[in-house]
Amino acid sequence: MGHRENLLAGAKQCLLERGYAHTTARDLVAASGTNLASIGYHFGSKEALLNEAMILLLDEWATEMERILRAEPAADPAQQFELTWSRMLASFAEIRPVLVGSVEAFPQAERVPALREQLAQAHEKARMGLAAMFHAAQPTKDERAVRAVGSVHLTLLIGVLIQWLIDPARAPTASELAEGLRQVAATMHPASTMHPSERER
Repeated sequence: MGHRENLLAGAKQCLLERGYAHTTARDLVAASGTNLASIGYHFGSKEALLNEAMILLLDEWATEMERILRAEPAADPAQQFELTWSRMLASFAEIRPVLVGSVEAFPQAERVPALREQLAQAHEKARMGLAAMFHAAQPTKDERAVRAVGSVHLTLLIGVLIQWLIDPARAPTASELAEGLRQVAATMHPASTMHPSERER
């Protein structure tokens, strides 16, 4: 591997072991076996290196989640929703430093246009990935519908993640999320929850 690849590997290691805020440039140099000048040459700054490594780790996490869920598909969409969220919530503890880092990156994006664009692209990719993960059994060619579904799941993911980081014990469970969505759907489409004989009146 070259210096760039070594820096990314070292940055991923530092994120998992130390977290975003506590990783220094010297930590990155020690973990990657490179030098301080390499960070500036390949990435421009320590933050840019950590941000790219963080997105790579999140991509790896998402890929692993997809692999697990493909190996254990549920019988119907409702069960698939709960199974997927159960797996995702259980995996949060394994990559907590990376998840903290992803939240820490948000306010930086206000001042760093390159980071904002990097996060925006990651979110767009996540929308499509989440739509596929939750609705793999119901493919559709309607790209707007797929994006809408992915946007709902991304909104849920970010919201649940922040709640979990603050208080894992009281963060929403998979079953609570499923029940909440059922209640929202019932409010928007009350006829769908009525008995057939009631609809005929």
